Amino acid sequence: MSTMAGRELFVSAPGKVILHGEHAVVHGKVALAAGLNLRTFLRLKPNKNNSTVLINLPNIGTKLNWNISDLQALVPSFQDSLHSEAVGPSSEQLDILKTLAGVSNGSRDTESLAVLAFLYLYLSICGQELPSLEIVVWSRLPTGAGLGSSAAYSVCLSAALLTASGKLAYPEQENIDTTRWTQTELTLINRWAFGGEKVIHGNPSGVDNAVATWGGALRYQAGQITPIERVPVLQILLTNTRVPRSTKALVAGVKDKLLKYPNILEPLLASINAISEECQRVLQVGVDGLSKDHYSVLEELIDINQHHLNVFGVGHPSLDRLCQVTASHGLHSKLTGAGGGGCAVTLLRPDIEAAVVDTVKHQLSECGYQCWETSIGAPGVSLHSSSSLPEDAITSLNGA
Repeated sequence: MSTMAGRELFVSAPGKVILHGEHAVVHGKVALAAGLNLRTFLRLKPNKNNSTVLINLPNIGTKLNWNISDLQALVPSFQDSLHSEAVGPSSEQLDILKTLAGVSNGSRDTESLAVLAFLYLYLSICGQELPSLEIVVWSRLPTGAGLGSSAAYSVCLSAALLTASGKLAYPEQENIDTTRWTQTELTLINRWAFGGEKVIHGNPSGVDNAVATWGGALRYQAGQITPIERVPVLQILLTNTRVPRSTKALVAGVKDKLLKYPNILEPLLASINAISEECQRVLQVGVDGLSKDHYSVLEELIDINQHHLNVFGVGHPSLDRLCQVTASHGLHSKLTGAGGGGCAVTLLRPDIEAAVVDTVKHQLSECGYQCWETSIGAPGVSLHSSSSLPEDAITSLNGA
């Protein structure tokens, strides 16, 4: 704990959106994911009484603490995690955590999974000398909307606990509002966050935690994750239709259609792959600023991909309505993630008038949707001074 010297840590990490390639990625095609600047924020501070560790999650009304003496007895069961390359809990470790947290075996609710992930990372990372801490995590991301909320949570926890336990150096620049870790340190954060994601999701792809760690945009194909160097930040509207859906059922539906009509639908998968490739090309040539022509291409790619996804049967009347509302104002939208409801992204050109955006947001809200004006290509996990945090984050972290 010497590196902490009793100091508070403030950490944030972004959510994620799939720009192009959802569903096609399941069949070996390229998908592009980008950091979403709706962030999760964490405050860690050493606990004065030295006998407990506390986790507070105000978004879901969860506040729990444990005596460190009780947890210390469990440390030997988690020491292998520190030296194992394949980070993730064993079934024995999960059983220990469930008993500790009072979680029944079949429980998959948000609170249970968040608590299990925290305990796994705390015991595995901190090891022999468990520090007495108070941790508050608050997020602008809705849970269960396919926006990487659990990965942002796991990344924030991993970065904070690795720093608090001295496994990452505390950046020296005291006077800088926001700092990033080195590539080597980010790789370590990402590895542990993937372990946290395994607690929550069982068998995650690793895309969400990679986006939350590195930010920007990345390419994913057949299990290979490649960061895309220096992407421009794009302004978007992100809209949650609030229509629940089953990713598993939607993925199965696409597979069934492909088996039934391979000659018709295989070319569409190839087309979606080409859309991802073209989008990546435009983002990379436009790194110093996208021209009007670049934006026109990005808008056309959005329209084409949305039509393809409808053909695959993962559209929804709520998404059709959203696309109609935005198209009536000259804007272009597509679903992001599994579809069948869920969320959509709408690209905002730099020259669009604020009044138009406000009108669109108002109309989408009247449809019962939740709407955010934000950006993609956001920076990854970052360490902040308290003065550089947004007001709502400070209020939520300190008031919790």
